[in-house]
Amino acid sequence: MNARRQITDAERRARLGTRHRLAAATRASDVRDVADSLVALHSTDPASVFLSANARMHDGTVAHVEKALYDDRALVRILGMRRTLFVVPLALVPIVHAACTRAIAATQRRRYAGLIEQGGISDDGGAWLDRVGDATMAALQRRGDAFGAELSADVPELRSQISFGEGKKWAGTTSMTTWVLTLLAADERIVRGRPRGSWLSSQYSWSPAPQWQPRGEPPLDTAAAQAELARRWLAAFGPGTLADLAWWTGWAKTATRSALAAVGAVEVDLSGGTAYVLPEDVEPQPTPPEPWVALLPALDPTAMGWTDRAFYGGDDRALYDRSGNVAPTVWADGRIVGCWVQREDGDVAVRLLVDAGRETAVAVDDAAGRLGKWLGSARVKSRFRTPIERELLG
Repeated sequence: MNARRQITDAERRARLGTRHRLAAATRASDVRDVADSLVALHSTDPASVFLSANARMHDGTVAHVEKALYDDRALVRILGMRRTLFVVPLALVPIVHAACTRAIAATQRRRYAGLIEQGGISDDGGAWLDRVGDATMAALQRRGDAFGAELSADVPELRSQISFGEGKKWAGTTSMTTWVLTLLAADERIVRGRPRGSWLSSQYSWSPAPQWQPRGEPPLDTAAAQAELARRWLAAFGPGTLADLAWWTGWAKTATRSALAAVGAVEVDLSGGTAYVLPEDVEPQPTPPEPWVALLPALDPTAMGWTDRAFYGGDDRALYDRSGNVAPTVWADGRIVGCWVQREDGDVAVRLLVDAGRETAVAVDDAAGRLGKWLGSARVKSRFRTPIERELLG
């Protein structure tokens, strides 16, 4: 019986630099290649998509990313893993929907229906959502593209208000527009389009899904879609543990085990225990990448790719807010070495958390200067501020 291969933390960091296109020799010319290499780009914070792409491209301009998203429609912004907003390649949309989004839609529909009934909007929340959803869909088809406010002018029921979280710090009031549009998107009927204002805006327009996917989606069952998503994650993030994949996808452990078995995942040993790689990915990476540094945004896919983050220094609690959202990070050769922020005057300020050496410190300063020039007049503020960011901002 052959012994399982041991994969060291150093090898994992080398894989990360190459596969995530952070080493200089692996950078891409097309944002679609970046998204494909990382499976998906986090889009909870709109700026992250553009900054994640720029960090991995030769010339990752805002215009290039916008063209892929809104003109070529080669990338699509969808609700996916862990009920989180992602930008994914068009070919991955049906896979993510079948593997993750449809289950999320069913859960959210039940929750929204119950709250609608509790809030006195309707005695049958499910029927209300169906009826108002159909009316909203008809209004959107008449317009072609529209923002939520425009649709709520066409469908008065969308302006219905409901209170939530009574007695809690996060209590508030919301209209039904967001809920209905979220469900229509999760049901694959509509997609998010170009936002109002700049690339930093999250006020998205909406389009009927057939405009973006004129041939429709191929039918996929959940198990097949989960296996394919697991395969892509292993190709980008492997080796990874069962817990890593379950966390990243939001699946139960049983579904995660089934997906790993379906792709023939091979067990390997890490310093922290058992992990998995694809059958064709057992052998060592031929050549480690040249030394590299990168400034990655808050919620970057690399920083959020695993739940066990010790091998790349991602277990430093100073980098996270109370909900586990990671700050903008500074990387060197596959390891987090610091944090960065953009100040009001446009300066990109860096704080190194470890002694990375003089050459690395100089390279980081150069990278910060380039990022400041790339941002120009734009001002990036993380949606979820961490303590270390607040300190850097003064």
